Amino acid sequence: MQKVKLLVVDDASFIRDLIKKAVRSRFPHFVLEEAVNGRRAQSLLQKNIYDLVLCDWEMPELSGLELIQWIRKEFPDRKTPFIMVTSRGDREHVLQAIEAGVSDYISKPFSNDQLISKIVKVLSKRVSADRIKGQGRQAEMTDSTASSSLEALTGKPKPASATGGATHQSSVSVLTGGNAQAASAASSSGGKGAKHKGQVIVRVHDNTMPCAIETITLKEIKVIARKADGIPQLFEQAVIDFEQGEQASDIARINGCIYLLQSLDKKMEAEGYKIGILFVDDDPQKFEYISKIIASGTGQKYY
Repeated sequence: MQKVKLLVVDDASFIRDLIKKAVRSRFPHFVLEEAVNGRRAQSLLQKNIYDLVLCDWEMPELSGLELIQWIRKEFPDRKTPFIMVTSRGDREHVLQAIEAGVSDYISKPFSNDQLISKIVKVLSKRVSADRIKGQGRQAEMTDSTASSSLEALTGKPKPASATGGATHQSSVSVLTGGNAQAASAASSSGGKGAKHKGQVIVRVHDNTMPCAIETITLKEIKVIARKADGIPQLFEQAVIDFEQGEQASDIARINGCIYLLQSLDKKMEAEGYKIGILFVDDDPQKFEYISKIIASGTGQKYY
């Protein structure tokens, strides 16, 4: 039986690895290939036929939107299923993707189950159930349990959340207009590097947290959050939203991985805590954005 073949396209190695780990944990018989950008994906697509392409939107050289437009023009008879992976939540981007011919889309940050559910949904329209299951193995297709990106990376179940009250926000609702507004967050001195003014929104797959910027470099950002707004997991995907203007849709988004969770006080009842997030994008334009934040000393309205 011919194996299901997937192409994963993203300039961030962290995201590529997360997707591959998630897919292999459910479908070890799938054949996975990867491309670091749209140009490399073009080369692979000219030589191979894939059952599904999972592609990031924002990439240097050739974006995901440009790639899907090229695929639909160059190979109109293939009708290759295409899932757009994006941190953009505004309706305009969703409509552009639909018009270009995407099969579905998923928002960063996503959970393991959200990703698998999307893949099964799209593949089921063109690939037989036997090929998806592979050697009679029953694929788990439910997304009723929101397992975190920590599970996707390590294969271990997500520990119970300390807050436990966050309402799950699906990728569909995020992509069809949901935009969180910044709120005030507790700020604290401490940590290395110069302080920066401004606020950001940190999004993980099941929560949205307003945070105050503490320090920022080209490699990472440290922010101050409130326990009342929720506590994410270590090594979880995160998207940092920087407000750029008066319009709610005028937002710059940087992808990251949470590597630090630290209390601001030894007291258990301390309200605030620190989140350290490593940037995972490999996009020169996003590095330029971050440079402007550092140069201006603010996380808001700088470009």
